[in-house]
Amino acid sequence: MDEKGWLAAKFEENRPHLRAVAFRMLGSRSEAEDAVQEAWIRLARAEAGELKNLGGWLTTVVGRVCLDMLRSRKSRREDPLDLAAHDVPAGQQEGMHPEHEAELADSVGLALLVVLETLAPDERIAFVLHDMFSVPFEEIAPIVGRTPEAARQLASRARRRVQGAPKTPEPDLGRQREVVQAFLAASRAGNFEALMAILDPDVVLHVDPAALAGARAREAQGAPHFEPQMRGAKTVGETFLGRARAARPALVGGAMGAAWAPDGQPRAVFAFGIRDGKITSIEVIADPARIAGLGVQLLEG
Repeated sequence: MDEKGWLAAKFEENRPHLRAVAFRMLGSRSEAEDAVQEAWIRLARAEAGELKNLGGWLTTVVGRVCLDMLRSRKSRREDPLDLAAHDVPAGQQEGMHPEHEAELADSVGLALLVVLETLAPDERIAFVLHDMFSVPFEEIAPIVGRTPEAARQLASRARRRVQGAPKTPEPDLGRQREVVQAFLAASRAGNFEALMAILDPDVVLHVDPAALAGARAREAQGAPHFEPQMRGAKTVGETFLGRARAARPALVGGAMGAAWAPDGQPRAVFAFGIRDGKITSIEVIADPARIAGLGVQLLEG
């Protein structure tokens, strides 16, 4: 195996870990994937002499990329994506092997993600890297441009805010179900006005690569065009107009969602972010491994 092939193989070994790190820092699966992809681009440009500790090097790169993204988000005063679709019970993650990190990313609870959003970018990076992934402050310091002691203080300040934050109330699954069923009914009936009433004006649609490939294959038969990310009630509403006929309500990671399960097994899953009775985000998931990790429970209706 040549050097490039070796690097690619090692990167794939580290990808689940890097995805978990980035997701905790950014609170968005799509942005986490972007950060991991940027790490791969930088790896391809790196000199071999920089890579004595490849895992540590990649974690550092992802940390820097995420810090830039967080700072850019703050400077634009941009609200993070709605996180309700990721509301599943959080657990302790100490000592987890990298092969479990993909599942770990899905185990981050909404309450923690909401608290992390209140931290300054430097605090969030220091806290996530040290407290969740045991990265030494000596390695965190150059990422945030501080001394190791200053990085320690950032993490300590973040830790106090996380520990002192009030718990987020449990989601109202009954209300969520009403919203999801209204969305499915409007979609099936081709009722555009009803879709507009249930979609937030700034709703974001994310489509994972597996779902995107299936959608693109069906475009030749007249199916709507999909992009990896689509934004706005009109665009998202038009995409789902007259569709979802075979979808049924389901619990997706502990929150109300929907699934297409023609043989009783979920083949595509719709994870919804819901706030104040409006759908703020939709994630379409068709990757079998991701679906398996979501614990999908099909419901009647």
